[in-house]
Amino acid sequence: MMRYKGGNKVGKGTYWNLTNGNRVDIGHEGILPGDEKSEYSRIAPGLMLLMGPVYGLLYVLVLPFIVIASVVTLLGGKALDALMGLASRIVYFEWRPTEAYFSGRKKGQKERQKKDLNNKD
Repeated sequence: MMRYKGGNKVGKGTYWNLTNGNRVDIGHEGILPGDEKSEYSRIAPGLMLLMGPVYGLLYVLVLPFIVIASVVTLLGGKALDALMGLASRIVYFEWRPTEAYFSGRKKGQKERQKKDLNNKD
């Protein structure tokens, strides 16, 4: 199995782009479509047909792990959403960009005003 890049001049044969499944048949000599990132393999069509059942078997073997990973991801996301909802009830955040309290929070400011009034008397 030989590997070729897109834009290379190649001889007669069948070339497969395994990333997207495209097949390119070159009659005599030609240039493979695509850019330098496109990678083609020269594989005999019979060998490619034999690889189909192997890929199918691999898919069947990996499928249970895919299901387990999907369920764990789904349940983890639900648990994280529940925790974030609980945290949003506990932690209060309010952003008011037009207000500035240089002397502290409103509560502290009111207490200072009361102290100032008491000191004036």
